[in-house]
Amino acid sequence: MQNHAHFKVIILLGRPAAGKSEITDFLHGVDLTSRRERFHLGELDVIDDFPMLWTWFEEDLILEKKFSKPRLHTDGDGYFKYPYLWDVLIGRIGLEYHKRLRDDPAYHQSKTTIVEFSRGSQHGGYTQAFKHLSEEILSEAGVVYVDVSYEESQRKNRLRYNPQRPDSILEHSLEDEKLERLYRTDDWHEMIMAAQSSKYLSVGSFQVPYVVFENEDDVTTHGGDLLSQRLQETFSRLWEIK
Repeated sequence: MQNHAHFKVIILLGRPAAGKSEITDFLHGVDLTSRRERFHLGELDVIDDFPMLWTWFEEDLILEKKFSKPRLHTDGDGYFKYPYLWDVLIGRIGLEYHKRLRDDPAYHQSKTTIVEFSRGSQHGGYTQAFKHLSEEILSEAGVVYVDVSYEESQRKNRLRYNPQRPDSILEHSLEDEKLERLYRTDDWHEMIMAAQSSKYLSVGSFQVPYVVFENEDDVTTHGGDLLSQRLQETFSRLWEIK
């Protein structure tokens, strides 16, 4: 990593409403010089699977309401028809990243890619998701897991709900029933135990460095110095491992 001024890829994980998008929003507001010096991050380019997922919901609604056609991706309750669609989203992330590298050979001279998603155990967890991450991503990535309890995820998920903007990155929310079913448990800690390392996740032939950002005390909602200091400490630890 010493050959580069910044991380190339950060995989940002955590339960819904754990603070991932708040972290990204905060980092966008930091001037580039400080972002490089304090967090080892370049110009931020975010690949988040939520807008992809939401597009499927919107398409299904158009098919059903406007054209009286069968829904393609989700059932009437908003659950995926097919579990493998979670893996398709990971494939889409890899494709979007590949296109960036294809179209700009100097892409990472200036940019850090933030790959953001959540996965609960009910739909395969992070173990399943990482199987489908591209080698292009895994070869360059460091992982930051935003750690909160299910109860804290539920609290903030309710708090950020804005029915006028269900497609918003910062204001979308899940119904309690869906949050319970899809995200009550995740397998992050099982992944760490399986890796038998406090620094690296084993993903195929790749050893992917990781750190945990503790956010049970919710430093991400209000931002400010406490969030800034904790992010600096977190990314500095990852930089040393990488």
